[in-house]
Amino acid sequence: MTDRGQLIRENFHTLTPYIIMHDAARAIEFYKLAFGAIELTRIEEPETGRIRHAEIKIGSSPLMLVDESPRFPEMRSPQSLRGSPVQIYLYVDDVDALVSRAIAAGAKLISEIKDASEGERRGGLEDPFGLTWWIATYTGKVSK
Repeated sequence: MTDRGQLIRENFHTLTPYIIMHDAARAIEFYKLAFGAIELTRIEEPETGRIRHAEIKIGSSPLMLVDESPRFPEMRSPQSLRGSPVQIYLYVDDVDALVSRAIAAGAKLISEIKDASEGERRGGLEDPFGLTWWIATYTGKVSK
């Protein structure tokens, strides 16, 4: 703590992803179904209905989302960019169950779930909005 008070908003982390989406409202609903996300905040533009700012929480981590908008050409979704260099790593209690749930909600499996040498069981998904998610459960079973 400094004399300026709290520098990070309560329940947020030093680093919080902010994702530009095509149809952020639909993405929020997908993340609720697939990952058990909880919606914290939603601010919509009254004239267009686009999401100007939204916050969800997956597990203990917040995630901010916004709809892409022609008014802000620097803020483009993975669909508009034809892919994204950013991938999200999500730790969960049961990787197999969550990956099955996400696939049922509309995600596509891009890497089979398997035990990794660094002590994790993990698999990869692409969500319907063009983002890659690596879902993992730490097992502690490190192999050489």
